[in-house]
Amino acid sequence: MTRTTVRVYARDPISEAGVSSALRPRPEVRVVTPDESEPPDVVLVIVDAVDDEALNTLRFVRRNGEARVILIASHLDDQDLVRAVECGVVGLIRRSDATTDHLLSVISSAAVGEGTVPPDLLGRLLDQVGRLQRTVLDPRGITFTGLASREIEVLKLVAEGWDTAQIATKLSYSERTVKNVLHDVTTRLQLRNRSHAVAYAMREGLI
Repeated sequence: MTRTTVRVYARDPISEAGVSSALRPRPEVRVVTPDESEPPDVVLVIVDAVDDEALNTLRFVRRNGEARVILIASHLDDQDLVRAVECGVVGLIRRSDATTDHLLSVISSAAVGEGTVPPDLLGRLLDQVGRLQRTVLDPRGITFTGLASREIEVLKLVAEGWDTAQIATKLSYSERTVKNVLHDVTTRLQLRNRSHAVAYAMREGLI
């Protein structure tokens, strides 16, 4: 089994020690410390709120390595989601949902470039974008462009929490086609990953 190396960072040492202790016995991961030479595959950043200090920490982690970043926060709302993704986060978890098994699932997804976001946040953002399109843009005959119809279809399903295999089955595509669509979108729009692509598409009203 290939073990994912994980570094845990928290403002308070108790949270850092607690999450590290929960992960260490699990064979899927190996927790590394800052003084080890091996760079981590994934960094867990634990905060209470997504404030300026937390965002600066996320930017610092992203600038100083190639690790995928997962944010664990006591409070997460729609704005927090967008701000965190813009800082390069690929996974977001509320502390209340951060069981060891759930953490391992999100770490596994992050290690292969898959994003994880609480589904209620994506759902509310989609509702907000839909209201904006209906109440402000449609009456003025304004539509957003920038994504092909099949790219929009794929991103909508990603936003709803579907994985690559499920999307391929739903749209009668191969998994390679789905991956290529997501790669094309992220490359063309200079986005970091599929979570960033979803956040961008929703912010711009494309989905």
